[in-house]
Amino acid sequence: MAVTDNSVVIDAPMDLVWEMTNDVASWPSLFSEYAAAEILDRDGATLRFRLTLHPDEDGQVWSWVSERTPDPVTRTVRARRIETGPFVFMDLHWTYEQTDAGVEMRWRQEFEVREGLPFGDAEMAERLNTNTRREMARIKGLVEQAAARAVRS
Repeated sequence: MAVTDNSVVIDAPMDLVWEMTNDVASWPSLFSEYAAAEILDRDGATLRFRLTLHPDEDGQVWSWVSERTPDPVTRTVRARRIETGPFVFMDLHWTYEQTDAGVEMRWRQEFEVREGLPFGDAEMAERLNTNTRREMARIKGLVEQAAARAVRS
């Protein structure tokens, strides 16, 4: 099993950070790696959805189904991949905490890569960390821009 744990502080109101980052349907405009986000089912607060990546360098398009349950009271999200692809399992935990500098958004991923692949847990953790840090920086910029526009309105 492997774990990644990344965070970013976003200088914006908690409600805006929460709303923008938990609006799965808008993720293709929030995350650079997603070409599509299709909502498949809702059961109370739990959302089941399909994410599709942009084609990779070989033209391969990857997609998978995930499930996530946000809790706006505790400002946490529990998620997992339903279609696990290269993973034995992939569980995610997002937390949001108000700090003096803004909202700290933290993503923790626990996973295990299937045996027999040309990469293992360590290589996948490195890839996930690289992608997560890039996406968090992008999200920080987009949410802070939205917060600045709201202040000017």
